[in-house]
Amino acid sequence: MTARRVVRPALLALAASAAMTGAVIAQTAKIVLYTSQPDKDAAQTVAEFRKVNPGVEIDIFRSGTTEVMSKLGAEFAAGAPKADVLLIADAVSMEALKRDGRLLAYSEAKTDGFREGTFDADRTYFGSKLITTGIAYNTAANVKPTSWADLAKPEFKGQISMPSPLYSGAAAIMLGAMTARPDLGWKYFEALKAGEAQAVRGNGAVLKSVATGERAYGVLVDFMALTAKAKGSPIEFVFPAEGLPAVTEPVAILKSTANAAAAKAFVDFILSDAGQRLAVSQGYVPAKAGIDNPSWLPAGTAIKLMPVDIAAILKSIEADKKRFADMFGG
Repeated sequence: MTARRVVRPALLALAASAAMTGAVIAQTAKIVLYTSQPDKDAAQTVAEFRKVNPGVEIDIFRSGTTEVMSKLGAEFAAGAPKADVLLIADAVSMEALKRDGRLLAYSEAKTDGFREGTFDADRTYFGSKLITTGIAYNTAANVKPTSWADLAKPEFKGQISMPSPLYSGAAAIMLGAMTARPDLGWKYFEALKAGEAQAVRGNGAVLKSVATGERAYGVLVDFMALTAKAKGSPIEFVFPAEGLPAVTEPVAILKSTANAAAAKAFVDFILSDAGQRLAVSQGYVPAKAGIDNPSWLPAGTAIKLMPVDIAAILKSIEADKKRFADMFGG
């Protein structure tokens, strides 16, 4: 997913709480960060980290998660990985690195307050935020859905747009999470196909379709729908009763790092209250409870996360994508 977030001004509060972030590296050190964050987010993340750890220099390689993983793969093959720390879009990529023995377990990482399922139980990678997927609908729509199951009903036929898991990491995780559920499963996607649901390249295309009324309903990530609504777009967003699958943009340390202390300090910052407030200032929902949500999220909103077995999704993702492509087209 490549869409940018709406940035909210909250950086002054971050500086005030910098002393609460955990480990601080006093000596001079240098680490290399590979990230799929947008350029502005990546620059802010490094700048705020260095306020706490001014002795740590950071070099950044920034690209989409697919290119980051390709670069890493080539470096692994050459026996010379350059990255110390990764901050990328989805946990499935991290799970693949964990499976291959590439990640350093950080058992001392402070995960108190982090929502269940947002970090690896073996503490090799840690979610930094929540980007959930729910249902958007045009305000002119005749029926207001409340659950994922609603979209499979006859009255929604020919009116649904959704991102393809062939292009969207969030959609791939959603597919794996939903097909594993007995109340949804592949029969749910077969019903969507029978209802003439349209699979498009990404969330941006879904947003445009719903906002223009081309399709009344869309499967869409939260911040895109709600920031569009805040700007006057005729869109509403539903948090479905069954729960929402989430991308967590995890952070991890490569086992090959020669700068483990500085790399751990970076993880400490991401997991700290200051790091979580930074995520909010960039327009995301924090992964840690007790941190104020971004302004686009309606006050009092309860986010029910759909259980996601990342290890199982890693095993099935290629077969799932092929089955989806055979059903909806590539």
